Amino acid sequence: MAPRKRTRSRLAVTLWGLFGFFTASAVCGVLAASLLVPTVAAAGVAVKESIVLFNSLPSELTVDPPSESTRVLSADGKPIATFYAENRVKVRLDQMSRYIKDAIVAIEDRRFFEHAGIDPQGILRALVSNLTSGGRQGASTLTQQYVTNVLNESLVSADRGDQIVLNGQKSMADKIREMRLAVELEKKYTKDQILEGYLNIVFFARDAYGIEAASRYFFNTTAKDLTLPQAALLAGLVNSPSFFNPDVHPENAVQRRNQVLARMLSYGAITQVQHDAAVAAPVDLKITPGRQGCAGAEMAPYFCDYVSHLILNNPAYGADMAERERKLFRGGLTITTTLDSRLQLAAQAQVDATAGANPDKWGSAMVSIAPGTGKILAMAQNTVFLPAPGKFDTQLNFNVDSKDANGNDLNGAGGFQPGSTMKPFTFAEWLNEGKSLAAIVDASRRSYPLGFRWRSSCGRVLGAYSTSQKSLGAADDLQNNDAGYYRRMRVDYGLYNSINTATFAEAAQLDFCGIQKMVDAAGLHSGVDNAQINMHQLGNLLGAIGVAPLHLANAFATFANDGKYCAPIAIVSVTDAGGRKLPAETSACRDAFKPEVARGVNAVLQDVLKRGSGVYIKPKVQERFPVAAKTGTSNTNGATWVVGYTSGLATASFFGDALEGQKRPGQNITVNGKFYKAIDGYMLAGPQWANYMLQVARYYPTAPFPAPPESMTRSPFASRTPPTTRTPCFPGVNGALLCR
Repeated sequence: MAPRKRTRSRLAVTLWGLFGFFTASAVCGVLAASLLVPTVAAAGVAVKESIVLFNSLPSELTVDPPSESTRVLSADGKPIATFYAENRVKVRLDQMSRYIKDAIVAIEDRRFFEHAGIDPQGILRALVSNLTSGGRQGASTLTQQYVTNVLNESLVSADRGDQIVLNGQKSMADKIREMRLAVELEKKYTKDQILEGYLNIVFFARDAYGIEAASRYFFNTTAKDLTLPQAALLAGLVNSPSFFNPDVHPENAVQRRNQVLARMLSYGAITQVQHDAAVAAPVDLKITPGRQGCAGAEMAPYFCDYVSHLILNNPAYGADMAERERKLFRGGLTITTTLDSRLQLAAQAQVDATAGANPDKWGSAMVSIAPGTGKILAMAQNTVFLPAPGKFDTQLNFNVDSKDANGNDLNGAGGFQPGSTMKPFTFAEWLNEGKSLAAIVDASRRSYPLGFRWRSSCGRVLGAYSTSQKSLGAADDLQNNDAGYYRRMRVDYGLYNSINTATFAEAAQLDFCGIQKMVDAAGLHSGVDNAQINMHQLGNLLGAIGVAPLHLANAFATFANDGKYCAPIAIVSVTDAGGRKLPAETSACRDAFKPEVARGVNAVLQDVLKRGSGVYIKPKVQERFPVAAKTGTSNTNGATWVVGYTSGLATASFFGDALEGQKRPGQNITVNGKFYKAIDGYMLAGPQWANYMLQVARYYPTAPFPAPPESMTRSPFASRTPPTTRTPCFPGVNGALLCR
């Protein structure tokens, strides 16, 4: 509220009226006694001394904005969720129906526009009534009620709600202080400002603070569109929100509504015809409870949860967690996110369809990133936030890390084993060291014993694959998915067909420090603790450490963006209730790979769908626009992937065991009515990804990927190794790695 100047004439009249009241009632300057007890307090102080005492009371009242609901919006302005401690949406007075303004004045303070904060006539009337009838009639003006609400709200906002004194428990000193503050408030603000503040702060129901929230809760309308009978009913509520609640006590509510209408008629606010029609009108309730927090999100509950954790973990929104929670739940923020509602709805439909009824609680998830900005465009999983009959429920977010880089909780599942989706980063280092994508490697080699001469300029390579050395801690010999791939082959062929032995043959010629740099540059890290993925551990060449889908999608977005990495972001802007801008996220991009390296990877990953490990994925996305992808499957088939991208959209699609522990093998299982001996990336995660991309990729660029330099593709051979078909993933002897 903006302060304003007022003349003293009306205040003088009011104070002289009070002086007369004091004399007549012998209250001895203690105004409030007659409002609280049926007898007048004994006289003992001169009227003059009473006025001096009254004027010496504290007169400053800080009118802070009341607690308001925070809104979380998609990038295209669609509501995602609302956070509130008190469900309140502030509206201007000119955005309220004239009926509610007239009704609240008529029933609560008829002389509101005439007095200067306290009403001597009302006080005298209450005194006489209390003395003659033994009642407890009050005489608080709307201004006094507003003062009380402001004081109470400040206590609640400071987590001191236990210090609130209810009306029936107020002392004479409380009432006198309230009057003093009301008088001073009227000096600073106009009547319209006070009325607006009152209607925005007053309590109507447990889920409705202020007239806008009350209009939505009881009638599913706005304060501006309230009808006369609706406005009269709500105006009648504030006196006793429980007793006059139309949903609980409809007869009480109608009686009170009609009382309000009668007052409005007697004061000339409405005509007889309007009165009669409103009295005859039924109470047509449309109870619409507020949707609180991410559990009540209108879409993307897990993205909502991720955004809320970003706010609560960020010191820019408060010095400590308590302050940040107040900002989120009481600050009336408008948080505009990166989410594209078109993509979100499509992603949610796909993950829900993949597993179907899902009694065995298999998890499916998808997340999309915009290459070049890092904006998160969609984040979906096939679970519900709260328990519901027949539903797979969890509050863990399958798509994000367990903790952020500072160790703050993100409520994420902590990632899943990426399997062969890690192979392109070894291949990227192959190209980075100046080698050709058409070069030949010996993929027949299956044994890499302890003491093998790996190359590393910055550390020591750990692990071994040698059946003969199992007693010394080595794993079984390397195995591929199919028997026919233990031979010499081109490195690009080895990648798009996802051949384990080809990846190891490449690594044997590379500096492991270079592979480490590729993985780090793409932003990949452990989803459990944000630690670096140690690429000197041989098992990590094939994806042994859990990675969150969000960061896997973003790593592939780096290839799509010609080698430039952009950190994932979710929040475009944040404004507070006063329209002031608060810190948000901006795109933070850096060079990760040489452009020619990214182009070489893109060229080969396009062949994954045309002739490699993703050839069986349907629908055939590659027939519609240029697209690259990589399949991935963990050792036990418990985590399966397709991560694919166009020039404008990168998406990670996951299907597998997402329950805590993530130990179930994806073998001999039935999903959506179909039996699988062993699931592979192309079987469930693949169609999930393809159907989604066919639907939404057109919203973003789908330009052809730039070709790699000719020197990178030059081959001494006249023709490439012919494509071969593959059989689905299956476990080998002794549980050896057979999956990609």
